[in-house]
Amino acid sequence: MQLRKAYLVVNGESFPLFAHKYNSFDAFYVDFQLDAAGIGTRYHLFLHPKQDLVLEGTVMEFEVDWPENAPFFANGFQSWSESVWLEAKCEIPGLHPWAKPYMGHYGDACIPGIRRTTPHSWTYCVSEVGGGKQVLLGSLNEKTGFTLFEYQRANRLLIVRKVLNKLPLAHSFPLLDLWVGQGIPAALYDSWFALQDVPLRKQEKITGWTSWYRFGTNINAALLKKEVAGFAKAVSGTPAFFQIDDGWQPAVGDWLGAKADFGENMGAMARHIRDAGLRPGLWLAPFVAAAHAEIVRKNPDWLLKTADGKLLRAGYNPGWKPGRWFYALDFYHPGVQDYLSGVFHLALDNWGYEMLKLDFLFAACLAPPRGKTGGQVMSEAMAFLRSLTGDRILLACGVPLGAAFGLADFCRIGGDTHTAWDNRFMRRIGHREMVSTLAALRNTLGRWPLNGRAFYNDPDVFILRKDKQNLGPEQQYTLLIVNALLGNALFTSDDVSAYSPEQESEFREALALTRAQVRAVRHLQEDVFEIEYLDQNVAHLAMVNLNNSPVEIQNSRGHLM
Repeated sequence: MQLRKAYLVVNGESFPLFAHKYNSFDAFYVDFQLDAAGIGTRYHLFLHPKQDLVLEGTVMEFEVDWPENAPFFANGFQSWSESVWLEAKCEIPGLHPWAKPYMGHYGDACIPGIRRTTPHSWTYCVSEVGGGKQVLLGSLNEKTGFTLFEYQRANRLLIVRKVLNKLPLAHSFPLLDLWVGQGIPAALYDSWFALQDVPLRKQEKITGWTSWYRFGTNINAALLKKEVAGFAKAVSGTPAFFQIDDGWQPAVGDWLGAKADFGENMGAMARHIRDAGLRPGLWLAPFVAAAHAEIVRKNPDWLLKTADGKLLRAGYNPGWKPGRWFYALDFYHPGVQDYLSGVFHLALDNWGYEMLKLDFLFAACLAPPRGKTGGQVMSEAMAFLRSLTGDRILLACGVPLGAAFGLADFCRIGGDTHTAWDNRFMRRIGHREMVSTLAALRNTLGRWPLNGRAFYNDPDVFILRKDKQNLGPEQQYTLLIVNALLGNALFTSDDVSAYSPEQESEFREALALTRAQVRAVRHLQEDVFEIEYLDQNVAHLAMVNLNNSPVEIQNSRGHLM
């Protein structure tokens, strides 16, 4: 790869930038350093204003020399966003216009300047270059703004830019910090993360049960106590979590008490879980509030506003009745921060929950205040959540990934698993944050290198039960084995105590596989992967085919399968 050009857009005017030169202009100067770093090259641009200015864009264009038909890994905007290896003729679908008010803020559909069908990636991107090697371009600083990679395959160009929201500046500012490397995937990711110095907290692999994928919001204390008894018996002797998901709270946003059928005290439920030998976990969505929530009625000034002063609708959730619409909270409002501090103190210190699953986190950065970028807001919001969680486990969900590096203990790296293989309607309208088992598996396989480097990956649940789902046996087994090998959190919503001997055997096999050491995940062709791992010091290959029909493939050992 070769840098073709770099430029800065300030006050509506474009200024060319050159490495190792004094890029001085009337209103500012830019220090542009290009240095060898690890097995790659680091590009570091730092802006020093001479007067107040408005920063509109930082752009670098690279001429690519990898094969024209090389697969390109496009990392989605946030943890739910489908992230996939794009083949030569593949494009990224754009969200249908009618759907934007309902789900446009979930991903990048409302971010201006993106060519919707052009392959694009966030925070980092990867391309295969042959011989088992890859090229990786990765941001070294998402705290200053989200980094977008756009691959113009026909022009043989890779364009890198920061999303800066027309940032007003009167002080020095890091424009872009980018690393480009080529080599064996493991060495690439090791080099990239070594330069970021991510402070990862060591966590063991966890197993658990969660209420969402069988009961949705229809939960109560009696139902959960029954599930506690069954799950505790089924995993006796295995440390495990019991995580209460959405549905315990009176309304999304009202977290200081529980629904009446929980006795309005979630501490008693946490004690019941712990007394059964399990570890209690709880779901929260700290930066959103349902339209009918009490905090919306009492504190409308806590909510983010659009440019014309209206309440910003973050999205639409059919399960959050009666209003279904939900709003985003203004993270910087002191009332919001005080409220969330109280919520976390209550859930962790008074009630005694040991893990918090924090969902819909993207909402924090939907309307950055003047003087901040969306990336800055998201990073500061994540740091705030980390400070509130303390030494308890933080599982992040619905978050732009770069903002979670080193701050989340576990991070969901895909959308929700579905009770069917794919979601045809959502795929037709181009919704990349859809509920889909296929999309979730693509993310688990594609984002696997982040596991143990950025955070520990949560691939979402497996489903082995026969009722209330439409997955075939092969699809269920694929989901189970991929999750067990490539994630550090193996959860389900099944009634494990009701498993048949065959189902129980598969579950025990998966638990054993969580101890395996994965050496590599290779993308062989569209939706076909190879997982190389060691189990009790014996080498194995797992072949994964996500297509609807059999394929003939040659694995890395030269065997035709």
